[in-house]
Amino acid sequence: MTLFSTSSTPSIFHQNLRINLSEDSASWLNNSTVPPVRFAGLGTSLFTMTFGAISNLTALGILIKSRVRFRRQSKAPFLLLTVALLLADLAGHLIPGAFALYLHMNQRNKIQVGKPTKEFCQIFGASMVFFGLCPLLLGCAMAVERCVAITQPFFHAAMITLAHMVRVVFFLSSLAFFLAVLPLFSVGTYTTQFPGTWCFLPIHGSKTTADTNLILIFSCLGLSALALSLLCNILSALALLKARIKSRSANTIPAAQRSRHPSSTSSSSSFCSLDLEMMVQLAVITVVSCVCWSPFLIHILVMHFSQNLTDAPHEKDGVILLGLRMASWNQILDPWVYILLRRAVLLRVCCAFYTQKSMVPENSSYAETHRQALSLQ
Repeated sequence: MTLFSTSSTPSIFHQNLRINLSEDSASWLNNSTVPPVRFAGLGTSLFTMTFGAISNLTALGILIKSRVRFRRQSKAPFLLLTVALLLADLAGHLIPGAFALYLHMNQRNKIQVGKPTKEFCQIFGASMVFFGLCPLLLGCAMAVERCVAITQPFFHAAMITLAHMVRVVFFLSSLAFFLAVLPLFSVGTYTTQFPGTWCFLPIHGSKTTADTNLILIFSCLGLSALALSLLCNILSALALLKARIKSRSANTIPAAQRSRHPSSTSSSSSFCSLDLEMMVQLAVITVVSCVCWSPFLIHILVMHFSQNLTDAPHEKDGVILLGLRMASWNQILDPWVYILLRRAVLLRVCCAFYTQKSMVPENSSYAETHRQALSLQ
């Protein structure tokens, strides 16, 4: 999803902080027109969509350039999942962004326009759900694949192939597509959301049982993907830390004993170096996804249960817009993880760190030698 709602968000959000939204939201939901909005952010929305698309294309170019290294290190399944994630982010900027810009242009050409047609809103909402779930599910698959590769390397080498990952990508995409198109077959519905610049599942107001189930599935599936990604990354990090400790203990073995078992030391050190880059990328992606998506997913979930308990209309449309803005940044930050946290960049950072660290004992030894020389004089 791109920044479909940010062009009108700043002014509306600040107004919502000063007025009661219950009357405004209720009147908007009952009227056939949307409230007039300011259009100063239209250029910002277009720039953000363009910047996100360029970022994803740049990251894809970097990954394609490094495909030989990934194939040589048997990391082709991870590369496939990464390419699928970036393609989903790229399409999530262009397709929903084009729908949103169409609504913004309509509101710019007219002071006050009617709500978008039902067919337009259905397609817009389906793209929002599909491109919202795909990055979360693919990021979770990446975390599971790395966890299996690090904790069970022999099983991963024997069972996890590129063909299996193709099936996983197809299954996850089909699952997101199936949930997205259900309202198109009268199982649930998509409605225009305040302030009329995006369509989604009905978040507040009266909902059918199908709408309620779809909202619960969307929120729970997204949160479950984030939780599973966190768990897998923690297990992978612990396995890498354990391998690192074994590698350091092997380096402390005397040379005579080390020569008897050279393979274990080299294998553990190469194990850590090969997976460090991908683990750093996965950890940052997981943190970015949790920070960007958790507010929106948790908010609509809590709001759903609070509505069931109180049957009161929701009064915080500005909070929903803010959570939606944060979620849209996920697809902008994902490609920059691969652009900035590449192996070359990590090696430069590590080299600079170890160089600076090694200079400290050298300077201290030089000062000690100089001090001894002065005492002898």
